[in-house]
Amino acid sequence: QVQLVESGGGLVQAGGSLKLSCAASGGTFGRYVMGWFRQTPGKEREFVAGINRSGGSTYYADSTKGRFTISRDNGKNTLYLQMNNLKPEDTAVYNCAAAESLFIPRLSTLYPNWGQGTQVTVSS
Repeated sequence: QVQLVESGGGLVQAGGSLKLSCAASGGTFGRYVMGWFRQTPGKEREFVAGINRSGGSTYYADSTKGRFTISRDNGKNTLYLQMNNLKPEDTAVYNCAAAESLFIPRLSTLYPNWGQGTQVTVSS
């Protein structure tokens, strides 16, 4: 089973950028479809972006399309999320997740493997 560790979160002003990383270990990274999700207190976990096993196909939530870019380096067993033009409403705990799937799931329940999360705070 793959283990996931996120990093790169922090405090940034609105309009700024952050790049999150998710390091994978204990499994064959290239076998997994990967996703980024986020959650704020009192709200359901929200799909942010997903990427297929090769990295050749990506999918974004409407709220992040055009501002966020998901990518992966299978040689380094690492998933990334480049976040540009950040807004206060992007403030959340961001988690990466892995699934052995033939498609990119948007439902969090379809991802069995999760990291512990990294906090992103965007000030106005």
